[in-house]
Parts: sequence; C-alpha cells; structure tokens
Amino acid sequence: MQQLRERRVTDTPWDVPQVPCNCGLSLNSPEGARDSVAGLTTFLNNPDAELTPRKRETKGSVLAYVLNRHGKPLMPCHPAKARMLLKQGKAKVIQRTPFTIQLLYGSSGYKQSIVLGVDSGYKTIGLSAITDSRELYASEIELRTDIVKLLSERRQYRRARRYRKMWYRKPRFLNRKKPEGWLAPSIQNKFDTHIKAINEVRAILPVSKIVVEVAAFDIQKIKNPDINGVEYQNGVQKGFWNVREYILYRDGHTCQHCKGKSGDRVLEVHHIVSRQIGGDRPDNLITLCSTCHRKVSNGKIKLDIKPSKGFKAETFITMVRWKLINKLKEMGLNVVHTYGYVTKSRRIELKLEKTHVNDAFVIAGGSKQKRLTVYYFVRQVRKCNRKLFKGDRSHIKNTAERLIKGFQRFDKVLWRGIECFISGRRTTGYFDLRKLDGTKVCVSAKYSELKLLERAKTFLKERRYGLLLPSLTEGVSAT
Repeated sequence: MQQLRERRVTDTPWDVPQVPCNCGLSLNSPEGARDSVAGLTTFLNNPDAELTPRKRETKGSVLAYVLNRHGKPLMPCHPAKARMLLKQGKAKVIQRTPFTIQLLYGSSGYKQSIVLGVDSGYKTIGLSAITDSRELYASEIELRTDIVKLLSERRQYRRARRYRKMWYRKPRFLNRKKPEGWLAPSIQNKFDTHIKAINEVRAILPVSKIVVEVAAFDIQKIKNPDINGVEYQNGVQKGFWNVREYILYRDGHTCQHCKGKSGDRVLEVHHIVSRQIGGDRPDNLITLCSTCHRKVSNGKIKLDIKPSKGFKAETFITMVRWKLINKLKEMGLNVVHTYGYVTKSRRIELKLEKTHVNDAFVIAGGSKQKRLTVYYFVRQVRKCNRKLFKGDRSHIKNTAERLIKGFQRFDKVLWRGIECFISGRRTTGYFDLRKLDGTKVCVSAKYSELKLLERAKTFLKERRYGLLLPSLTEGVSAT
C-alpha cells in the first residue's frame, strides 16, 4: 500500500493544464454558471458538489435570539452558532418564532446599545430594533377590529337575559362610576396590545432605548381646513334639537335614494353602516323614505353610497399618545417621542417605501444600518370563544370540545411541508388550513397529516420574506 501511494504521488503530472468538462462552455466559468442556471453560485474550478442552489434569503437575514441562563436577553447570534450550541447541549430552545434559545452555562453578557422604534397605530403596529450597524428585529402587528361588534352583541345578550330571567332586579345603571383614566374597552385593548408588543421584543433583545411616534389630529381642521377661532364652537349641528333633525335638514327632507318618486311622505333616518360599528355620527346617517328604508332592510335594494371612513384612528392616537409614553416611563424604561412629520421627511430622504416596518426603522433612528430581508407578520386573534350559539345555526347549542384529535383552532401546524394555521375544524378530524393573510392551503386536511409546530396564542406569528430588496453585492459569490 505504501509503494502504491508513493508511486501515485510520484507519477502524478503537475504541469498538465486543466481541461474543461463536456457540460458546455457556459458552466466552465462562474459567470456562465449563474447565467445558465438560476440561483446557482460557483467558484472557478470548484467541484460539482458546490453547484448548489442558494435560497432567497441572504447571509444574516435571519437571526437567532439568545437568553442567558437566568432568562435575560443577550445579543442575537447566527443560526449556525445556535445549532452548534444546541448540538453540544449548551443551550435549549425557548420558542420557535422568532427562534430563541437559552444558554445553559454562564456567559459574559456582552450587550450593545439597541434602540426600538415603535410606529403606533389603530390597526397596525410597526416595530424595528437597530444597533449602530444593523437591524436586529422587524415585525408588523395587525390588531383586532372586531371588539366593538362583539361588545355590542354581548350587550344585547345580557339585556335579553335580564328581561327574561332577572326582571325583578333593581336597576343599577346609576350607581356605576368610571375610574380615573378610563378608556373604552376597544381602545383599552389596543393600548394594552402596544405594551404587550413592546414587552415581547424586550424579552428577546436587551433594548436600551424606546422611541415612540406620537401625533395630534385636529378633526375639525381635517373636515374644514379654513376653520378658525369661534368657528370651533359653532358646529354644523348648532341650532338643531338633535341629530335626526339636522340630517333631515341636510338632505332637504327628501329621500336620497328615490328622490321622492315613491310618493311616500314618511321619512326615516337610516344608518349606512350598522350602528354597532359606525355609530350615530352624521356621516353615517342618510334620509330615506319608509318604502325605500324597508327595501334596504330586507336586502331588496342596495344603496350606491360609499361609507365614510370616520376618524377612529386619529381619535385613538390623540387619546393614547401620552398615556403610552407615561406608561412606559412608569415601567422604568428610557422612552423618548418623535412626530409623524419627522418620520415622513426622513423616510422620503432615505427613499424607503411607505410601510409600518420602514416607519419604525426610521423612528428608531435608522439610516445606513444593514436591513433585515425578513420580518415577522403578527396577527392578533381572540384568546377563546365562549359563545354557546353561533351564526345561522344559533338554535343549536355549541358543544364542540376545545381539542379535537389533539389540535385546536389557531394552532400552527406543518402540512406537506407548508407552515399554516388551523382556521376551522370538524369533529371527524379534518381541518381547514390557511395562512395569516387568509390564503387557503387546504379546506379538508386529515389530522394524521398534520405536525404541531406551535400552540395557539393571541399573537400568531409568521415569517415573511422580501420586505426589502438586498443590495447588489449580497448573495453574489466572489471569483
């Protein structure tokens, strides 16, 4: 064997030039390989094993978040290092999305200065955590919008139940007192969600500073840009007894659908959007005759009227802007605020697209930091549904179990290599699977084909790619 090895080394010619293989000239150079096979990267004279397809995400696009053995956040690391620590038994997995590990040994606890930008909003929250050199975390949270309707339904159920079973009770509507700083339940939920979202980031990153965007909206100025002085006290309903009288006067005591062609002289005020959601504001009311109003209620005709958007978002931001700042300061955090016009000017200067994540990046003071190419899309859902009667089958009592074949609604599962969430379920063990944006994956997936990834929570998290286009130098191998 030794003689054979020596002979092989001795007889090996070192001065023979390399001969291209028969795969074609286009694959004998790095440029040709990238041009001919999409997604392949290679080096000159590399073996064929290195011609492997590269994924869309670039190096450093995904981070693994790290906690010390006491549960305190440290600086994130590369996923490869996290895999090595897990393989060596030096760490354990805490959560899957975002991927977080906890060290099982003592560490130096090195930390950098991290600034968290918060783009607060009525429907969506944007979060971005950055250092001086790069972005460490980015997420967009979609808040619930069904709370007002659910509260209205609950009020109807309770009122009907009292009339049926508790008519003998004394009225208690005059002995209630709202505490100081009271907020409506729908607004309080959104306020608490802001605090919860910030705390979830603080649980995986050592945030040293929080920047929150605040704004003040003049609703009267939005409606009438020329308003000034005493005009603020003289609204459009001045001189009218109630809203109904004003609506009839505004519409000229004429049905806005048939313009009086029906001949019905009885006029009624109709809600364009249900009062549960739209309220009794003048923008949501219209004059209809009794005939047209009956047809609209029965669904025989449809009004060609675009509902007013209202000013719920502006009102929410105006109400909770300083409450959010003060609450974070009470928690002992380093909090500063900025304004919307500053964010807009800096975003335009950096030539960034208008998104909540980009706004949060700018709010945090980002400029030339290396951006992540992935972000976490989070959707807020109900914790549980305790309705006894639901939907069109409200006469049948809901007796479904919480767990069916070990799965419940909003569980994150793996079905044929696709990560999705359980949207609907059947007692037979077949489930409706969807993405967070509502995309249908499978309407009838058998439970034996599902693999549980994460249990249902109020925050459903999904990792999304393509938030930002990577720079031209990323993902290209050097020759």
